[in-house]
Amino acid sequence: MKIEILPFDQVPQFSNRDKAYALEDERLKPFYKYRADISEFERVIKDKKSDPVNREVLVETLKSQYEILNVSSATMANIEKLADTNTFTVTTAHQPSLFTGPLYYIYKIISTINLSRTLNEQYTDFQFVPIFITGGEDHDFEEANHFQLFGKRVEWLNEEGGPVGMMSTDSLKIVLEQTKEILGDSPKAKELSALLESSVNNKSNYSEATRYLTNELFKEDGLVILDTNDKRLKQLFIPYIEKEILEQPSKSLVEATVKQLEKAGFSEQAYPREINFFYLQPGKRSRIVEENGEFKILDTDISFSAKSIKEEIHQHPERFSPNVVMRPIYQELVLPNLAYIGGGGELAYWLERQSQFAHFGLNYPMLIRRNSVLFIDKGTQKRLDKIGLSIHQLFGDIEALIKEYVQEHTENELSLIAEKEQLQAIFNAIEEKAGKIDPTLIKATAAEGARQLNSLQQLEGKLMRAEKQRHDTAINQVRKLKDKLFPSNGLQERSDNFMGFYLKYGKSFFDILKDHLHPLKKGFVIISDQ
Repeated sequence: MKIEILPFDQVPQFSNRDKAYALEDERLKPFYKYRADISEFERVIKDKKSDPVNREVLVETLKSQYEILNVSSATMANIEKLADTNTFTVTTAHQPSLFTGPLYYIYKIISTINLSRTLNEQYTDFQFVPIFITGGEDHDFEEANHFQLFGKRVEWLNEEGGPVGMMSTDSLKIVLEQTKEILGDSPKAKELSALLESSVNNKSNYSEATRYLTNELFKEDGLVILDTNDKRLKQLFIPYIEKEILEQPSKSLVEATVKQLEKAGFSEQAYPREINFFYLQPGKRSRIVEENGEFKILDTDISFSAKSIKEEIHQHPERFSPNVVMRPIYQELVLPNLAYIGGGGELAYWLERQSQFAHFGLNYPMLIRRNSVLFIDKGTQKRLDKIGLSIHQLFGDIEALIKEYVQEHTENELSLIAEKEQLQAIFNAIEEKAGKIDPTLIKATAAEGARQLNSLQQLEGKLMRAEKQRHDTAINQVRKLKDKLFPSNGLQERSDNFMGFYLKYGKSFFDILKDHLHPLKKGFVIISDQ
């Protein structure tokens, strides 16, 4: 395997804010507490020790959730370690995407596993556990209900409402059959099909199915998977739920930070509301709004007074679901967490939260940009080599690349730049002569010159199109390579599912990633099988 690290600022698919954070742009430094550096963890550990983490409830909850899973000795040991005050976590999170969804689901987890290993080697007086939170309370079904495999979109159709994690797995049987058909019947395909079937069958809801699949993929690495949609954890969150709903501090805090970010040149990422909680009922996740002192559950007939909603929070905290604004507070409350590992979009909304964390009296964690990866299999690399393209060329605009390719491989002169310069010189001379005779002719002469230059420009385009036809086969290959590695001009990691690579490499695909994904090493990772 050949490994290249491409600087973040050379990846046009990344947002400006994503690049700015990764490259430690001075404009963003006021919005986070710690640099993403191994040396900073000593300070994070010291600061996190003062947070009120209820380790007993956390360990009890995890052991209960793992009763339905094939827990490994490595994972159980990590769960047990969390009872120790010298044990801390590094965390990532993701919604329960269909059969793990896009590749970056896998990359986030491996980035987290590797960081915990690095910390265990560096800080031997402490222990570090990798945590993956399944965001089963989300209700954005359209984001979680599909994946791409060999260019085919597999979609889960389900009419249920409410949190995605609470949906039934019954309708997943159709998706499972579609996936098995695409996978084929090779030994590795049968292995994957059996794994997916086990994850779907006899699971009471989608959250269980997701945790089962993720656990099977990473249990030997000691990954601990946590479903935060749990009454025991929500009981710890009661004072924060009450404060947010009755006092509503987050909106003004986040909006003030957003204004500062906008002054620094960065737009708003997550829109804060007056109340940043949903109310859960079977099949529903409804917003809570306050109107004239009453707390109403939208799209229902349910309404609470200030007194009765406080009673409801204390009696049924599991019915209150944090949105994207309050979820970070919840995560950091229930975990002895030091760092959150996420993609550019996730870190963008975390950067809006520092004053909110201070208000709620919780330590603001280190924010670490997960590894981004382009994985090039051997067959694709051979096609790149044959056509004479470097992978760096494919990151940019496809039409510009094709033009560049044709210019490099043609035997003919396609540029008319010399002729255009000559024509411009001729008309400059004509303008000078015309101006001496009649100044009113200068404008007409310039207009005629512009028309002639435009004609040459059009002719130059025709020469390029004619030459492109002579390289039609190669150009089609360039387009196919671009579409394969950068679907819809986006990143492979945001589209393709891991199973396509698993069919070729088996479990060694994960081993390759574990060898090369280190989130504290900055840069876009290109892995090429040569």
